[in-house]
Amino acid sequence: MAVVLLAVTGCGTSSPGQDGPVNPVPAAGSRVDYQLGGASDPAPGATGVVRDRTDDPVPGLWSACYVNAFQTQPGSSDWPEDLLLHRADGDRVEDPGWPGEHLVDTSTAEARARVLAVVGPWIDGCAAAGFDAVEPDNLDSWTRSAGLLDADDAVAMAGLLVDRAHAAGLAIAQKNAPELADDDLGFDYAVAEDCAAFDECAVYTDVYPSVLDVEYTDAGFARACGLSDLSVQRRDLDVTRPGDPGYVAAWCPAR
Repeated sequence: MAVVLLAVTGCGTSSPGQDGPVNPVPAAGSRVDYQLGGASDPAPGATGVVRDRTDDPVPGLWSACYVNAFQTQPGSSDWPEDLLLHRADGDRVEDPGWPGEHLVDTSTAEARARVLAVVGPWIDGCAAAGFDAVEPDNLDSWTRSAGLLDADDAVAMAGLLVDRAHAAGLAIAQKNAPELADDDLGFDYAVAEDCAAFDECAVYTDVYPSVLDVEYTDAGFARACGLSDLSVQRRDLDVTRPGDPGYVAAWCPAR
């Protein structure tokens, strides 16, 4: 696989609904190191990294900033209680796959404005720190909301995040939610998890010029490596750091 990355310069690309330039995104086949479990030295040959917003970008490499925009981080105190989604019995709605992550309420325009008041400064902070892009996670949280949220809520919230990122000069990713990939949401690229395993990659590549695919199984990774229009990395599900038990990181062999 050829390692190619668009240079990060002040002359970026314009996105739908965006008049000014935003930062470039990786070309297909780039080696982007997905480091959500904690920053470490980029893997040999890496031309980009994705890191949590609390970590630093890598000078000289394309760097994307992860923010959990639609759910809480476990143990987080960033969100007021009344901005979390609650069931009729008063219990918080929790992501069944990630204990401790609670869904944020995006069901009304007022709630979405309040969510932006929390997430917007994170996005601005990513830009100030020198990141090139932002990856807001859990766009698909409505699918885990027991019917309390719907896709329209996610689309409306996404529009606010896109505008905020572009105002800061950042490219912004659609993270998962293939159901929304045909919508003109204004995202600049996509980050897909296990898109080869679930036969969803074409949904993203038909829309976006750049798709970063993170595969968590050997079978999905092998399948993704047969697709020419992706930037693929094999990772362990907890995206741990080198030296941690269970750490896995691999890229497709050169073609």
